[in-house]
Amino acid sequence: MASWSDFAAAEPSLATGIRALLQQYGPGMGYLATVRPDGGPRVHPISPVFSGSGLYCFLVNSPKRRDLERDPRYALHSYPPEESDDEAYLTGQAFPVRDPRVVAGIADALRASPEVDWQLFELSVESATLRHHGPAGALPLAVTPLPMPISQSWRAPRKLPRTLAMVS
Repeated sequence: MASWSDFAAAEPSLATGIRALLQQYGPGMGYLATVRPDGGPRVHPISPVFSGSGLYCFLVNSPKRRDLERDPRYALHSYPPEESDDEAYLTGQAFPVRDPRVVAGIADALRASPEVDWQLFELSVESATLRHHGPAGALPLAVTPLPMPISQSWRAPRKLPRTLAMVS
């Protein structure tokens, strides 16, 4: 797993493209997939927040929040742009933010109401994909030659267990 800032440092153009798609309508907008208690997927719209060096989301007391509190795995997909079928996709784990200074700073900046029962989560990045389909989109109506989609992907480096790292 990597923080957003570690991912952005490793792959700046990919991070810039993903951030642009997630914020294409102003505030962040995406679909968050979580794991239900029975193991099935659950998808919800959310507003991801880029603040400082992190990627965050505020979640009210809801099934998606309870899913992440029980199983931190997530997938985040961008809303589709109006002019293309370009897409951004992240996977990783969501961790509740416990540092009151970070919570207060982000809450103040975004005017998050203290009267609402919300929890701030930081989204780590395990994998990232950005796919450009071109102006015709993935399924154009015209019968013209399709340009090949351009995909960029990244996966966080796996850390060896301490005992294996010492032997290597």
